[in-house]
Amino acid sequence: MINTSTLLENIQVDSEVGRLRRLLIHSPDRGLGKVVPSKAQDWLFEDIVHLATMRREEYDYYVKLLLYFLDPDKIKGRVKAIDADLSRSFYKPGTPEYFNSDRVIDVQTLLAEILEQAVIRTKLTAAICGIERCSYHIQAELGTYDPAELAKIFLSGSLPDERMLFAPLPNLIFTRDIGIVINDHILLNKPAKSARTRESLLAQYVFFHHPIFANYQDKIIEIPDNEHHFLLPDDEKHSDYNRTTLEGGDVMMVAPRHLLIGCSERTTLYAAQQVMKVLFERAVVDTITIIKIPKKRDYMHIDTLFTQVKKNMWVLLSSLGRQGDEAKKRDLLHFFAPQAFDHDLRIMQFKKGQEHKPVDIENLEDLLTDISRKDLGSTEPVQFIYSGNKEFPFGDREQWTDSCNLLALQDGVVIGYDRNDKTLEAFRNAGFRVVKAVDLLEQFEQGVLAPDTLTDTFIMLPSAELSRARGGSHCMSMPILREAVL
Repeated sequence: MINTSTLLENIQVDSEVGRLRRLLIHSPDRGLGKVVPSKAQDWLFEDIVHLATMRREEYDYYVKLLLYFLDPDKIKGRVKAIDADLSRSFYKPGTPEYFNSDRVIDVQTLLAEILEQAVIRTKLTAAICGIERCSYHIQAELGTYDPAELAKIFLSGSLPDERMLFAPLPNLIFTRDIGIVINDHILLNKPAKSARTRESLLAQYVFFHHPIFANYQDKIIEIPDNEHHFLLPDDEKHSDYNRTTLEGGDVMMVAPRHLLIGCSERTTLYAAQQVMKVLFERAVVDTITIIKIPKKRDYMHIDTLFTQVKKNMWVLLSSLGRQGDEAKKRDLLHFFAPQAFDHDLRIMQFKKGQEHKPVDIENLEDLLTDISRKDLGSTEPVQFIYSGNKEFPFGDREQWTDSCNLLALQDGVVIGYDRNDKTLEAFRNAGFRVVKAVDLLEQFEQGVLAPDTLTDTFIMLPSAELSRARGGSHCMSMPILREAVL
């Protein structure tokens, strides 16, 4: 059981780079091994993945790193000894050997714990069977499993004997998309795709019923739908002006009083407007900047285009910054075929009490520079690392494999993928130490380095399988506690 005593009073995120102290994750479960080619895109995957490789050779290093930075007492044994244990039970929720940290928390653990309550188990089973159109006999059969196994079934869609009851939830490894902490409030998201409907339901039950969130019930925000959406014609229900969908990759808490919301293929303008209304009414933030990006599969969320590395540094896709503007000016085709260069990017900033007077911001780099200087008080020059080191065609290639999707463990220490060579070169040129995850872990074990002593470090996570899932380390995390950035 998660130790709730240290969590009840500690949910707070006011930046992207304050020292990370607690987060929600979800390790790849058996459902990922059930994705078939014919359904991959419907389930929001570009390809099928090899589950054993993703677990043992990639994601488990991510978990080890998180434990070293957040909860080192829960690490059992050295890297090589743990790797030799092919059962991997140390990393699997629901096993006796599971590390069970109250700082690196798997959503599956929380789900299993609320399912120990008979009333919740009955209600949630009925709700899921209704969504998935299960027979009454299936619903009755689910009632025979213990909470830990039932949690696995709800997440993977399959029974212990490998029979599949319904679709898996392969995207739950991207816990950022189920919710986000904004100061001391929790915003529950509303996924755009039907493949993630069950995720949203499970998240509701976890946040409203697990005791670690007991003191935050009045601070959990659910985005309201258009109150008359059921009366709208079918073609209007799916309009961005009526549809309420929002995912966590489009929400960034960049400073104590400043929130970014992206409008993308997954997050609608209507949803952004509803979030802004609620947050301003509750005085949670004073400034909300809405960033409208192209509705393209390769962009998806704003955190696939840029993330923060440290107070005065960001990584981003150059075509959406000043570099992209300069390319337009230099190319004569811009005058004759503007659609070839038009990224349909628009940035508008809203202040509490002056919502009717938004400010247009011309360039993404102008916005990020302003955040670093004015919101975070950085006195150093603001720097930008560009995907693919601004070299064609590597900027777009590496953005596709999440070169711009980094998780800051603390100011200037980030986790990213090892495959984005040109972007890594740009980090080296900026003075960063670029180190493989396994090498860094061994240095921690030997006492050569300690997490608290690291500065300006890019930690390379193995990524052959993880990158196929179309999400990086930023996506694979839902921070619920960071140290104050100011």
